[in-house]
Amino acid sequence: MRESFLRKLVATVKCNSCGQRYDKAHIHVLAHQDGLWFLQVSCSSCNNSGLVAAVFSEERASSVVTDLTPAEFSRFQHTDAVTADDVLRMHVSLKDFGGDFKAIFGG
Repeated sequence: MRESFLRKLVATVKCNSCGQRYDKAHIHVLAHQDGLWFLQVSCSSCNNSGLVAAVFSEERASSVVTDLTPAEFSRFQHTDAVTADDVLRMHVSLKDFGGDFKAIFGG
C-alpha cells in the first residue's frame, strides 16, 4: 500500500530536465526504513535519472484543518463534490465575463 501510494505521488512530479511527469513504471524503490524511502526515477521522455527521498508517515490527522466556521463546515460537509462538469460550466460562464460582479449578483 505505501509503495503504491509513493509511486503514485512521485508520478505527479515533473522531470527537472524536460518537464514531463514521471511514469509509475519508471519509479523504483531502492530502500526504506522507519518511514524514510529512497526511490530512483527515470524520465521516459528524456532518460534523465534522479533520486527521490521521501518521508512517509501513516499517522492520521486528528482534526480537519479548515478556514470555514463551524456553521459553514456543517453546511457543506454533506454536499456533493465539485465535478469536472461543474468546473466546465463555470469556465464557460466566466469565459466572456467582463468583471461586473454587481450585475451578476444584483448588487
